[in-house]
Formats: sequence, structure tokens, C-alpha cells
Amino acid sequence: MPFADLGFAKVDHHRHLRQGRPEAVYGPGKTPAQAAAIVAELLGDPSGGPVLLTRADPEQVEAALAANPGGTVTPTEPARLKTLAWRPNPPRPERVVVVTAGTADLPVAAEAHATLAAYGFVPCLLADCGVAGLHRLLGSVDVLQAAQGVIVVAGMEGALASIVGGLTGAPVVAVPTSVGYGAALEGVTALLAMLSSCAAGLAVVGIDNGFGAASALGRMLDAARPLPAPDAPTDAPTDAPSGAPSGAPTVPA
Repeated sequence: MPFADLGFAKVDHHRHLRQGRPEAVYGPGKTPAQAAAIVAELLGDPSGGPVLLTRADPEQVEAALAANPGGTVTPTEPARLKTLAWRPNPPRPERVVVVTAGTADLPVAAEAHATLAAYGFVPCLLADCGVAGLHRLLGSVDVLQAAQGVIVVAGMEGALASIVGGLTGAPVVAVPTSVGYGAALEGVTALLAMLSSCAAGLAVVGIDNGFGAASALGRMLDAARPLPAPDAPTDAPTDAPSGAPSGAPTVPA
């Protein structure tokens, strides 16, 4: 299986063949030069699909774009970190929705949104629909019920994921965020609430993991796509005796 050894990273050029999408570059812990070099290596494979650099700080953003022009930067202010994408997939028809409980959850939602867009989806964003004002969500029930995939991003007590999970039959991936006061425990409360949801089939990723939520939903929707029809067989045996099933072995007289 091919990979490129850059000394500081072994870049997996086979991942898009195994998983349907290439390796993504996680910014934290890498120098700006390392992040830019890994992106360049991935872009060097013309068949590799979209390339993502997640959680990039301003210095990594500058270096990556200087070495690899043409990337798009997702604005996630007031968050300091950005998501960059190169070579996005062509648009896909599935209806995908990203819902946030509060405005403070938007940086995580933006990471999910940018990842989905790189994979070819055109997500609809429903922002600030938390349970303290549930009528804001109920005004968009038709959007949820028409969706083929939903990501719910919520901090505090994380209750929004269960509510959305009860309003749509689409796959729902929940993202707990670190937004909240003391007893929110930096997202642990929302995580445990989502894992304990009574909305059957709710999938949950790690705290603040918008990229992971988008990747999970993308895999679900990939699996739901119809497979191409198999080619008609062209090498069927023609020497079977009369009355024998097609393809049955012939027995010498």
C-alpha cells in the first residue's frame, strides 16, 4: 500500500482507495512548514480527492496557502482555528442539515460544514435552535423531515440531539461541545447525555469533533448510495445439454 515518507510524516496515499476519501491533515502539533508539506504531498496525487487541513492556526493557514494556492478557508470566528479545503468533490444531491443549539456552537458546526462541503455536500445550517427556545427549531421541522442526514452540535446539557433524533428518520450524528457553565464539565455532560439518549440510533462523536461528525455522516450516506448495476455476463457456457441448467457441467457420454 503506497505511502510517502517525509521523515516527519508518512502520508497515506492509499486511504482514498480504502475509505473513499483521503487522509486529512490535523493541524495541532505540527509546524506551519510540516502542515504545508503534507498538504502538498496529498495534492500531488491527482486522483486523491479533496484535501483538508483542520484546526489550523493563523501561521499554518498562511504557510499552507502560500505553498498550495487555491484552498478555501472556513471562517469560524471567534475561534482562532480554521478549516482549509482544496479540490472539493463535485456537488452531491443528498439533503444534509447542520443544527446548532447556540451561537457559541458555531465554530464546531463550521468545521463540520466545511468538511461536508469538501466531500461534495451542500449543507443547510440551522443555527441557534436550542431547547430553551424550542419554537425556533419547530419552525424548521419540514427541513429536518426532508433531510437525508443531520448533524446536531450542542453544548450545555446536550438535549437538542435527542429532540432532533425524535423529529427525523434520517441518520443523526451528535457532536457535544465544550460550551457551558461549570457543571457542563467542558462538554462531558453533553457527551454523556447524548450517549444516554432515548432517540434510537443516535450516533455520537467526541467533544468538539465537527470533522469526525461530518466524516461519519459522509460514510453513512456513501453506504446508502445505490450500487451500479452489474454488467450482464458475456461468457455464459453454451454447450450445456438440452434441459440442463445454464452453466451446469457437461458429462461425457
